[in-house]
Amino acid sequence: MQLDPTDRRILSVLQKQGRMSNADLSERVNLSPSACHRRVQRLEAEGIIRNYVAMLDPRKLGLPTTVFVEITLSGQSDEVLEAFETAVSRIPNVLECHLMAGTADYILKLVAEDTEDFARIHRQYLTRLPGVTQMQSSFALRTVFKTTALPV
Repeated sequence: MQLDPTDRRILSVLQKQGRMSNADLSERVNLSPSACHRRVQRLEAEGIIRNYVAMLDPRKLGLPTTVFVEITLSGQSDEVLEAFETAVSRIPNVLECHLMAGTADYILKLVAEDTEDFARIHRQYLTRLPGVTQMQSSFALRTVFKTTALPV
């Protein structure tokens, strides 16, 4: 699907402020409400807009600590990768899991209350992940900036 400049304006506005009425969105992108609604429905049907979510503040939920964990597996067979991915997807504190090219096979991003809570997560979940031969954890000292908005 080709995105024209109007589609890109709609996506840009929705990424930054997804909770707005169609009337407000249509005004922001200079379209009639009906034309704007049709475009948004098309973008949803094409899967370009996958979901609408609320962004929560981890600090206010008592999860101010962000940890990145690099994981090296014992092998790269489909069975090893699938077993690891299935198990890691069940860990509640893991926000992201990426299969990597480079020294580590995976990198995880997770949140915790503090270092003690991370130690609990490490003992309870990470050490039990299948196929893991090495783990290295790095704590974020400060988030400089964070966005979920893709360049459109």
